[in-house]
Amino acid sequence: MGRGKIAIRRIDNSTSRQVTFSKRRNGLLKKAKELAILCDAEVGLIIFSSTSKLYDFASTSMRSVMERYDNAKEQHHQLVNSTSEVKFWQREAAALRQQLQNLQENHRQLMGEELSGLSVKDLQNLENKMEMSLRCVRTRKDQILIDEIQELKQKGNLIHQENLELYRKVNLIREENMELNKKVYGTKEVPVANGNGLLTNSLSIREDPHAPVCLQLCQPQQQNYETPSEATKFGSLQLH
Repeated sequence: MGRGKIAIRRIDNSTSRQVTFSKRRNGLLKKAKELAILCDAEVGLIIFSSTSKLYDFASTSMRSVMERYDNAKEQHHQLVNSTSEVKFWQREAAALRQQLQNLQENHRQLMGEELSGLSVKDLQNLENKMEMSLRCVRTRKDQILIDEIQELKQKGNLIHQENLELYRKVNLIREENMELNKKVYGTKEVPVANGNGLLTNSLSIREDPHAPVCLQLCQPQQQNYETPSEATKFGSLQLH
């Protein structure tokens, strides 16, 4: 009679478990050696028992087998990662192409092209989108105009302040002119303007504060107030 199949599960009895481990370990090492010899394969086998005892076999050396294993595993991971990355970018490119196609179709429809295949509901939706877009454009345009008007108002206020400052300076110059005339002519009457609107012996400023200011300073004529007797006495002193 043939032996019945043994269930592949943990053996509870420690003695039986140890015996089975020894038999199958030896068989596995034998098969590894035969595989390396018969097939010219590089084989490395590592076994740890339940008591952490090490059993190993290498057709060449365990170090070379491990290095070759690490290199092969790294290349495999790189290949898998490269393949996954290529597939990922292919999916991304396909999605972007589809998105570009949809945008181009929507743009043509907004421009009034390729409308023959649209239903009444689709046309209504397109009309609503266009009206919403127009409202957004008008709102943005109105906001820009309001900002420009506010900026122009601010510039106008600055110019107005500059005009007030210039008008104040003109008044100061007029007052200085009046003081200068009083010092030069004393209590005498100030000369009036000539036909060109300029003062003969003073500064001329028009009455209109907003009109251009024209200033001209003339040297007053020297007057001789000496009496004949004083002139004769002064001449005789010079002769001596």
